[in-house]
Amino acid sequence: MNLGGLTTRTTVEFMPDLSADSASVDGQEMTGGGLDRVSRHLDYARKLAGVSQRARVTSDSNFPAGAGIASSASAFSALSLAAVAALGLQLSERELSAMARLGSGSASRSVPGGFVEWYPGTTHETSYAETFAPAEHWALTDLIAVVNRGHKRTGSTEGHALAGSSVLQQARLDTAAERLAQCKAAIQHCDFAAFAEVVERDSNIMHAVMMTSVPPLFYWQPETLALMEAVREWRDEGIQVLYTIDAGPNVHCICAPGHEKTVQERLAARSGVLEVLKAIPGGPAYVVVDEATN
Repeated sequence: MNLGGLTTRTTVEFMPDLSADSASVDGQEMTGGGLDRVSRHLDYARKLAGVSQRARVTSDSNFPAGAGIASSASAFSALSLAAVAALGLQLSERELSAMARLGSGSASRSVPGGFVEWYPGTTHETSYAETFAPAEHWALTDLIAVVNRGHKRTGSTEGHALAGSSVLQQARLDTAAERLAQCKAAIQHCDFAAFAEVVERDSNIMHAVMMTSVPPLFYWQPETLALMEAVREWRDEGIQVLYTIDAGPNVHCICAPGHEKTVQERLAARSGVLEVLKAIPGGPAYVVVDEATN
């Protein structure tokens, strides 16, 4: 589900007088591996365009980075669109999704709008994401309970590299297609009970893999676990809400239409919740034209 309201705005400028790429993220200059990752992504765009100019990248988001709120997905989808636009290239949404995947796998899903499926594919061209239901199909609300704003010590890329060391990973892969089909059907039919069951199960399985990897990864904090239990209790009361947790401690509480106000009030009242971010199903990534410079 593309998160409308949580945004990344990225500007890319290719300049003939630059000797190296540079990038600023949320006001901080990037160095080391982070900058290398950006440069490699720009290399793909340069190769498509047949140019060698280095670039200056400026990127800002209105939500914490590296905290389990899909910051890399948002960043690399924005970087892909900005780089392509700056070079005057014309790529289809499918091609942009496949390109974004090279920077961060989940970024492929941040290019199309609404509710999106990412195809595994067998080649670069066949592994992309596309919309299967538009943003207006189901007026869900994602209330993200932030329990830690800090940057996680182990990023998603490193976590993926460790997944194979868990004895549970193969079972997770073997049953992924079944869970995907169940989740997609629940969204298409707006069946919240079925949606909650499969989303929470998938989240739990992913974290079980991380907890049993070598070395283990523990992203949950005490308030993370407390929120998971609270969400289940609220659902027993008849409130339509579920939890899901990315590679981080913060909890996404997804609510059915009409239940978001109650959940937001309850989250805000918890002492362990630092803030509550709100998102709704959003549209696709797009290029912003600055009229002041055009």
